[in-house]
Amino acid sequence: MADLESIGRIESKIFQIRGKKVMLDKDLALLYGVKPIALRQQVKRNRERFPADFMFQLTEGEAKNMVSHFVIPSKQSMGGFLPYVFTEQGVAMLSSVLRSRRAVSVNIHIMRAFVNLRRMALTYAGLKRKIDEMEEKYDTQFKAVFDAFRKLFEPPKKERKIIGFSPAVDP
Repeated sequence: MADLESIGRIESKIFQIRGKKVMLDKDLALLYGVKPIALRQQVKRNRERFPADFMFQLTEGEAKNMVSHFVIPSKQSMGGFLPYVFTEQGVAMLSSVLRSRRAVSVNIHIMRAFVNLRRMALTYAGLKRKIDEMEEKYDTQFKAVFDAFRKLFEPPKKERKIIGFSPAVDP
């Protein structure tokens, strides 16, 4: 497995929940080559190693949200349990309870993926700050250019289609 390829694959499994970047227990289990229930059992046996800022269980609403975004096929796919998620520190701690060679190797890749995402976020923030500084320097002739840059930084707007019918309105 090539480093960049595996890091990119891992990055696609990192989500933001409650303002923290996290990975689902099922995705980690797959990467480590263990069953999700075995991973959860190891965590339960070593609960003192996983405080709330290292690992937490999703709420019913958070799980439904992840199902609606196709991150989780269904709650039933998780064995009927609400999934656990692990922060970067929780993933690092997993390497101390899962002691296989594969766990060590996977952990290194996961740590690199978290660092890569953090680096990209800093680059994005720095670029936005520089554009804002440039806009203050130049006059209005560059307004169209800066407006175009600003649109690139905005999150995409989701168009919501209305499903169903609307009653006929008399003219």
